[in-house]
Amino acid sequence: MTTTPEHDERMAKMTFASVYSHYVTKIERKNRTIEELHQVIEWLTGFHAQELEQLIAEKVNFESFFSRANLNPNAHLIKGVICGYRIEDIENEITRNVRYLDKLVDELAKGKKMEKILRND
Repeated sequence: MTTTPEHDERMAKMTFASVYSHYVTKIERKNRTIEELHQVIEWLTGFHAQELEQLIAEKVNFESFFSRANLNPNAHLIKGVICGYRIEDIENEITRNVRYLDKLVDELAKGKKMEKILRND
């Protein structure tokens, strides 16, 4: 399934803050912690908890969020289907990065071990 330019634009303009609250709800329902969520986000983006708070307060969109991020060199190891899209087939960089984040949060909520989520060798 290929993303459309309209879909990619919508993803880029969506604020991180609007999605972050959903991430928190999702992982807490599955008895995972905010600290674990922050660990996953930090692994992917390099942002510490304090930096995340600042980005949320600024209401940055995903385009800005990922332009400031230092994406983990192992992010390409995140594979699978999320929201009907095969991550490794997504051509638009911002959309792919958002889906990487979604996939990591899903794995956390599903109870995967942190070593597996963080793609440690």
